[in-house]
Amino acid sequence: MIALPLTAPPEVVNVGVGIHGTRSLRDVFLIPDLWQLHLYAYSCDLTVAGTTYAVAPGYVSLTPAGAPVQFDYRGRSEHLYAHFRPSLGGEPSYLPVVQDAGQTAPVLTALMRSAIEASPSGSSRVAAEIWTVLWRIADLAAATPAGDPRHPAVAAATAYIEANLSQPLSVAGVARVVGVSHNHLTRLFQAETGSTVIGYLRRRRMNRARHLLVASTLSIPAVAASVGIPDLQAFNKTCHRELGASPRAIRNEMTAVVAGR
Repeated sequence: MIALPLTAPPEVVNVGVGIHGTRSLRDVFLIPDLWQLHLYAYSCDLTVAGTTYAVAPGYVSLTPAGAPVQFDYRGRSEHLYAHFRPSLGGEPSYLPVVQDAGQTAPVLTALMRSAIEASPSGSSRVAAEIWTVLWRIADLAAATPAGDPRHPAVAAATAYIEANLSQPLSVAGVARVVGVSHNHLTRLFQAETGSTVIGYLRRRRMNRARHLLVASTLSIPAVAASVGIPDLQAFNKTCHRELGASPRAIRNEMTAVVAGR
């Protein structure tokens, strides 16, 4: 958690749309005297002061002034951002560095885009919009424990898995990202979901594969790659085990249903 005073509007120095990951898949930097607010439309790994967080679309992050930051992108990545100085004094609010905005994400997006449109001439309006965003994030943080009864490590692990189904994943790697040991994550996951981490990952990959086989014209090799199982023999075997049929049979069955309507 980080302490952020919200008793008065911040001094907003810059707002905008950041586009990254086109020339390099890694950015490393720090801003000595400004806080950073980001609202994400992509998945990446964000490392702040040595701690790595899994970021997905709809997530927000707050980085205190002077904290070293590293972004590891998957490709072209677009986010909305604000650089600001918080108000001084007053009782601080305590917020996570990274959190999922969930259903609040569209509201935050609208507020930040309004601030961007008002910049630079409407400085008071820009500050008001960003102040509202910060309060919304504070409210979100306060509501999170009641809204999500899962252990934070389990919630973070499932979010990371959802955001990275197309990537190679291991239990040890997921545990490292969410900050617990391999064995501890395994125990937590089993207790809260009744499943192993690998079992959950396999089901989520196959659910996405079924959707892509049924609802898209992607080739079967492309579907396999998009769910992190590029080996076609392994993908075919997993489809049989989890979905009860081969990838081609699943696609042909839905084609026949559509044709018969």
